Amino acid sequence: MGEKLGQHFLNDSAVVKKIITAADLTPSDVVIEVGPGKGILTDALVMSGARVIAIEWDEQLADDLQKKYAGHENITIVHGDIRRTHLLPLLRQHNTTTYKVIANLPYYITSSIIRLFLESDTPPKEMVIMVQKEVAERIVARPRQMSILAVSVHYYAHADILFTVPPHAFDPAPDVESAVLRIISDTHRPPRDKESVKKFFRMVRAGFSARRKTLLNNIANAFHLDKPAVQEKLRMISLTEKTRAQELSVEQWEKLSRLF
Repeated sequence: MGEKLGQHFLNDSAVVKKIITAADLTPSDVVIEVGPGKGILTDALVMSGARVIAIEWDEQLADDLQKKYAGHENITIVHGDIRRTHLLPLLRQHNTTTYKVIANLPYYITSSIIRLFLESDTPPKEMVIMVQKEVAERIVARPRQMSILAVSVHYYAHADILFTVPPHAFDPAPDVESAVLRIISDTHRPPRDKESVKKFFRMVRAGFSARRKTLLNNIANAFHLDKPAVQEKLRMISLTEKTRAQELSVEQWEKLSRLF
């Protein structure tokens, strides 16, 4: 996936080394790499001994990677769009549904890729991913500064920024700084049924539907309810008529979604 589609190729071996160290890979690990590009991170993944599934959208880059790794048994190159790739058959080839995602994500589809993995039936146990620094900061935000993306990630996982990466570490250099995130799936949380998940995100979308408006106004408008009735439910979970969506924690969104 070239620059025209939002990908800048990492070319700093020191950054690659830090990513691999953070990923803490062993030969028993299965790794999915999204957008391997020219393969600088892929080289290190293969050298770690982990079993690598590298998914590349660009046909020419995928073909080049096929040739480059023709003699390596621990890597599978897949030409395709990660958003339309069925992961389960690929994982079953390695007799597992447990895997890590290690990648320099294409910036223009970062959010959709993260949600795709976290919301899948077989989410990764861990993601170590390069994203735009601004996006990373949005993802790790805490209540009072939340966004839909932050709520979505926190609903499924824990996220931390590991380190930042300057523009000159890429070719061509982007106009923004990057950051490497670690996202660890929350395996201790009790499983949620599909209806609860649906209600949760319906409420979150309603709450964030108009950023400048209060939660009270947004919910009343989204669900066509009288404001006094909504206000009463907000008070039940210690929220006021002045509360805004960005102030809520995931736990508060869950309580709110159960009230409607």
